Amino acid sequence: MRQNEFHRNKKGFTLLLSVLIASVLLSLGLAIFSITIRELLLSSTGRESQFAFYAADTGIECALYFDLVRGAFSTSTASAVSCNADGSNPTNANQAVGGQGWDVPNTFTISFLPNPYCAVVTVTKTNTGGVVKTDINSRGYNVGVKNGLACESTEPRRLERAIHVIY
Repeated sequence: MRQNEFHRNKKGFTLLLSVLIASVLLSLGLAIFSITIRELLLSSTGRESQFAFYAADTGIECALYFDLVRGAFSTSTASAVSCNADGSNPTNANQAVGGQGWDVPNTFTISFLPNPYCAVVTVTKTNTGGVVKTDINSRGYNVGVKNGLACESTEPRRLERAIHVIY
């Protein structure tokens, strides 16, 4: 009779041990899941940062082209800037820049529709003692198109990357 009581008491121990093992395995699974989610967020942030940088770089290249080749940022004559590559999807409306004199910032916006990326480019020409200096500041955004307006988004995961060129 004593041996039957001893075996009866052991039945609860098996249940307790299985619940303990299941809890440990569940904890490990949740920890691995949490790490995976954070790694995915980190890698997507890196990718979006790269898109913002590429948008800023495109803005710089557009401004350099229109300044050095077309003379669009003249201090006396206004001209239009449109950075579309093939004419099929204009990246911005023909925005008038220049013609406002020295030390006046000329700003234009580039949107990369249908992608949500955009860039805001500011070009300022100064003349100090006969030395002409051009200052180009391009700010690229990974998310920027809201209601058809470029660079107007208040997206909480919006990233900004800037490139500044002076020559």
